[in-house]
Amino acid sequence: MNTQTGLSRPDTDRKDPRPLSLVGVPPGEPLGSPGLIGRESELLALHGFMNEAAAHGAAQVVYGHAGSGKTAVLEAVVQAATTAGTRVLRCAGARGSDPSGSSGVLQLVWPLLRGPGRSPAAIRLAAMEMLMVDGVSVPNGQGRLSFAVLDVLESLSAEQPLLVAVDDWDALDEPSRNVLTFVARRTGGRPLGLLMTTRPHRTPPSSLTGLPELRLGPLTSDQSARLLATRRPGLDAQAVHELLTTAAGNPLALLELPARYEDPLPWAPTSSDRLASAMAPGVARLPQETRDLLLVSALHPAGDLPLLLSAAARIGGSELGFATLEPAEREGIVVFDGMRVLFSHPATPGAVVHDVDPQRIRAAHAGLAAELTSGSVQMLWHLSQAVEGHDPQLATRLEAARHHALEQCGAPMAVRLLRRSADLYLLPDDRGRSALRAAQLAHSLGFERMARTMAHRALQHTLGPLGTICAQTLTRTGDDSTQPPPDPALWPAPVDATERENALELVRTTAPAVVGDEARAQALLTFIDGMPEQAHDPRLLHAMATVRPALRAATVLAGVSAVQHLTNLPVHDLERLGEAALLAGDPLRALELFRQAERRHRIQELPEQLPRVLLQQGMAHLATGDWSQAGHAFRRCAGHAEEHGQGRHAAAARLLEALVHGMRTGGAVRPADPLLLDAARRSVPMIEAILAVGTACAQVEGGDFGAGYRALSSLLSAPGTRAVALVALASFAEAARAENVSEEALATLDELEAELGIECAPVVGVRLAVARAVLADERYAEPLFARAYAEDLARRPFVEASLRLAHGRWLRRRRRLAESRTTLRQAAATFGMMGAEARATWMAEELRASGERANGSVPGAARPGSVRDLLTAQELRIADLAARGLSNREIGELLVLSPRTIGAYLYRIFPRLGVTGRAQLADVLKHHRLP
Repeated sequence: MNTQTGLSRPDTDRKDPRPLSLVGVPPGEPLGSPGLIGRESELLALHGFMNEAAAHGAAQVVYGHAGSGKTAVLEAVVQAATTAGTRVLRCAGARGSDPSGSSGVLQLVWPLLRGPGRSPAAIRLAAMEMLMVDGVSVPNGQGRLSFAVLDVLESLSAEQPLLVAVDDWDALDEPSRNVLTFVARRTGGRPLGLLMTTRPHRTPPSSLTGLPELRLGPLTSDQSARLLATRRPGLDAQAVHELLTTAAGNPLALLELPARYEDPLPWAPTSSDRLASAMAPGVARLPQETRDLLLVSALHPAGDLPLLLSAAARIGGSELGFATLEPAEREGIVVFDGMRVLFSHPATPGAVVHDVDPQRIRAAHAGLAAELTSGSVQMLWHLSQAVEGHDPQLATRLEAARHHALEQCGAPMAVRLLRRSADLYLLPDDRGRSALRAAQLAHSLGFERMARTMAHRALQHTLGPLGTICAQTLTRTGDDSTQPPPDPALWPAPVDATERENALELVRTTAPAVVGDEARAQALLTFIDGMPEQAHDPRLLHAMATVRPALRAATVLAGVSAVQHLTNLPVHDLERLGEAALLAGDPLRALELFRQAERRHRIQELPEQLPRVLLQQGMAHLATGDWSQAGHAFRRCAGHAEEHGQGRHAAAARLLEALVHGMRTGGAVRPADPLLLDAARRSVPMIEAILAVGTACAQVEGGDFGAGYRALSSLLSAPGTRAVALVALASFAEAARAENVSEEALATLDELEAELGIECAPVVGVRLAVARAVLADERYAEPLFARAYAEDLARRPFVEASLRLAHGRWLRRRRRLAESRTTLRQAAATFGMMGAEARATWMAEELRASGERANGSVPGAARPGSVRDLLTAQELRIADLAARGLSNREIGELLVLSPRTIGAYLYRIFPRLGVTGRAQLADVLKHHRLP
């Protein structure tokens, strides 16, 4: 079979709209490539089926849920078979109908009975033709019809290879199903193929048992994103995320679900005629009480069944019981897990309510509002959908509830509350203010199209001077034009609470745009300094760190530390504080804040928020030098981001994961793909600076000290990359020492220290002290090492290990070999824990030079007889697991210990065994019998 089944592309200039096809050739793919996105493996399997059928007969059953693409796969096979010269007979079931007896068989044989040049084989059915058409019972029952159809198909296949294609077998009449399964078990010995599609059932039909099957599962996140990008280009990130979440890998849902940029009023999950008929074909036949129960379940999927029954009873005015749900369960629309009503697919709620009257939807919202906890976010939301016209009091409550919505229900709900409040207010000033708040919140959450829409709505009303500037700025969100950002030098001072809030939002939105524009950046800082009463607002601190990460570091970090009552702070403000701390040079404080944010997201069951905060954690680990944990965080981020359709976070995580691998191994870091880099830039604006610094560090790790030094020297000199490059001062010093340019490097450090002045972040001071000790002249090094050791090196593994490596070398050159070995072992253990694989060879050479033998002993020292003489039972178990390749986190999960505790164990184990990395552990332990 030829699986290259692309059809002609749909004519987009046609005036009559046609449903999107799964089979068409995607743009950019050569003609003849597989047109079914994400179904390449299934088409390959069906290619094998067709080859087998042509050779000696075969049958195949394709299982797939509604919208999974069964029909498209069948069409692809039919097209390929027709192209190959195979004759095709077809029939299809009709869902939601009551087919007459043997109507499926009649579809199959009708071309033979009525087509030109009547087949001799079809004459054998002539006697039954009138009976089948007139609905009279077939003499001698079902068996005679089954054998007659088989006889006809055998005769046809003797003349020409034959494919019988049956779509929706389970929707055919029962006699036809029996005939087709009878034939399916008797295709052998002739060029006859029978391909049937059907939906899976909880209790599979016994008549299909034993037949070869092929199951169409949901598309992966990558395949779903590719299908959207190919068939529905131009969607913004939020629309893509919502479609991927609701479609859950269902191809038809991906193509048919509307991409909503304005919520319908009253709100209800959306669908299309085609999708609704596929997902819930029998809903119209259900009792009205059951449909009301499904309606409130679709509007409030988190509700338990008693609450939903009470809300549904308010629609019709009659009491409902648990039996009300049973008809929907029999139709396969929902299942009941003992507490909640679960729809068969995330797109099914939209299909269920697709044709419901808006007044009945309002009644359902009103019923839910009456049953939910008074004053809760969900109660206010449903109440807002039940009212018509203006309601300023309710609008005020919605506007005030947005912060609780962010914590409890997620970002989209908070924006919806503000959008609805703008509709409910009566006064134009209130409507403009609420619309602008919705635009500002949407922008901060990355909903670009929604931010533009609401900003345009806000500008239709009277706004203050700063509000107007902010709204005009937001209308250009996502605009690729070269129009410069607004000039903060022209902004007036805020005069009231509304304008102060607009000022804070204007600062937040403008800060990223003025990076690199010296005049506007300085004007923005001047404007920020003019609001001392908001000095500790997370938005101001984040903006200050964005514009001047190094030159305002101390001020930013002091502001971050001054923020109190973090548990009462909105989670997105926690993340802003963490980003500000990271930009200002305190990754440990940033890591604490990011972990708090992650816990809050998990408690509130908002998994779609995790990719961003995991990416931030990875960058914080990277800045502390904990490469092992950084790589783990980036892998977790990429997995969550791909699961939730957040391509920009996934792209950034994959690039940074590859960077960490290069830094750990000292291997070459390949240039980033331009498309991947562009997507990553929308997640991490400084991604290029991070990649440049990390690449230079990887060069140092790989022993290319000259290239690494030149790159880091340039990055430290450039204002746009200096803040990121300050993380790599230890690598910069090591490279300079290896290249014998210590004096030049010390001059660079002097310039940096003078420029940073009193705004130098404490952790940058630690890195400067370590770098000066590494670069110190042999005669004056000892006090500099002492000063560096006096700094706070806790939880800064790379800086501490680099200091110990330099000190151990200096001790060896001073012939203080015993001290040198101790210091170098500590450095080797730390490098091993953080995953610096490239340094294992360095450390082994340094230890040998200090008198250490390969087995960890020194000349004249007593040699232990076994590893058990060196390690406790717990240490030996941890060493064994680490030697097998398990990470600190994985070992901790097995032993019920924290990753940090495992790291502390390995810190003690490595020097005792005389190893510098996990790879060497395996060599040491294999020579000893473990208990």
